[in-house]
Amino acid sequence: MELLNRKKTGKVERPVKVLQFGEGNFLRAFVDYMIDIANEQGKFNGDIVLVKPIEFGSLDRFHDQECQYTVQLRGIVDGEPKRINRIVTSVADAVDAYGEYQKYADYAKLDSLRYIVSNTTEAGIVYDDTDRLEMEPPKSYPGKLTKFLYERYKHFNGAMDKGLVMLPVELIDDNGIHLKECVEKLAVLWNLEEGFKTWLDEACVFTSTLVDRIVTGYPRDEAEELCKEFGYQDNLIVTGEPFALWVIESAKDISKEFPLPDAGLPVIFTDNQKPYKQRKVRILNGAHTSFVLASYLCGNDIVLESMQDELIFNFMKATIFDEVIPTLTLPKQDLIDFAEAVITRFNNPYVKHALLSISLNSVSKWRARCMPSFLEYIKNEGKLPTHLTFSLAALMAFYTGTEIRDKALIGHRDGTEYQILDDAAVLEFFAANSSKDAAEYTHAVLSNEHFWGEDLTKLAGVEEAVTGYMEDIRALGMRAAMEKTFNA
Repeated sequence: MELLNRKKTGKVERPVKVLQFGEGNFLRAFVDYMIDIANEQGKFNGDIVLVKPIEFGSLDRFHDQECQYTVQLRGIVDGEPKRINRIVTSVADAVDAYGEYQKYADYAKLDSLRYIVSNTTEAGIVYDDTDRLEMEPPKSYPGKLTKFLYERYKHFNGAMDKGLVMLPVELIDDNGIHLKECVEKLAVLWNLEEGFKTWLDEACVFTSTLVDRIVTGYPRDEAEELCKEFGYQDNLIVTGEPFALWVIESAKDISKEFPLPDAGLPVIFTDNQKPYKQRKVRILNGAHTSFVLASYLCGNDIVLESMQDELIFNFMKATIFDEVIPTLTLPKQDLIDFAEAVITRFNNPYVKHALLSISLNSVSKWRARCMPSFLEYIKNEGKLPTHLTFSLAALMAFYTGTEIRDKALIGHRDGTEYQILDDAAVLEFFAANSSKDAAEYTHAVLSNEHFWGEDLTKLAGVEEAVTGYMEDIRALGMRAAMEKTFNA
């Protein structure tokens, strides 16, 4: 079969408007996919150049296919399982910041350039005081960006209309704020002139973003069949779910020049992304954390199985609609719509999301994702949220074991071992306490301020309720304990 290329896609040449640090699956199935649609609809008219920001790896597959590739979105659409194929043509080139430094650096002088997108992992936005301006390129992503911006500033003599818009999608809170802080620190470290610092502040825009789409990447087991279906060879196929959300927060309004919503794309411009972050963390992530441990101990292995288990499905739904949504601040219909989309995503037949992989670091996840809803519900309603309270007992039941082996606490489900993965101190605590009787174990867990930031035994009724749930789980098993509590 012929390899996918520009001739086959009929790629239209457009001005390069976007430099993208990172060539991975997520950006290609999210940002580049959206820009491709906006181009097709005449709303953006801009191409993207990918930058490989690390020393190892190769861009050969990109060059072989002239940066053309297929995205297949798979999931439930309008109640039916669907696969949606799109050949993405928005990427014009891919460049190695190390192996092709000069070519990469010259993009700073490109008149049409306006946006910098990045996904350099959560560890990518860090200040490295060993970076130097004379490096080609500096080691860190903020170092590369600072030098790139400085070269642009010098080339255009500080022209205020040549500033760039930074769109980081790294999964850290306030990613744009942290990125700007790193750039400003490097500008000081490198003794760059005050004019550049002013240009950074006034001509450039550092947005903070929230992104949401499950991208499952290259479909290794199905690639050959898919290529037969497509009628061409594509070694850069990316698969993901249909759902997407991109929230872009900035002090300056960029919605008119980056009009992705006009192309029907799920992009929200705001001056405060925190309510959207809270919605995602507490509904999507909070639902995961509240049901996966109980579901695993009920005999399920993946999220889809859990959704097909009536007991777990009803538990999850009641947690979201009865106990989480009432504690959030966005308009109720927005929250309901988002929650319904979450349930559709959990039912995606193409995503095999393992419960054990979600269980990683569940103690800190429960604190970040479930505890705010738990406390807010108690404050507002004056009583315990039954499902979230039970999820605490489910966490304790899951974290039951006395042996630590290969950096994992060993738990048992129906006589079969499973690994509990968390920080060493957390695992040591549970190894030492989980074999105590239900009341002692519950008190030890709930009073551990290192876990929760406060002593949860001081909340009226919590210790008694969790102890009772633990006694039921130990005596009856997880499924029967849940049926006793929620089907009574």
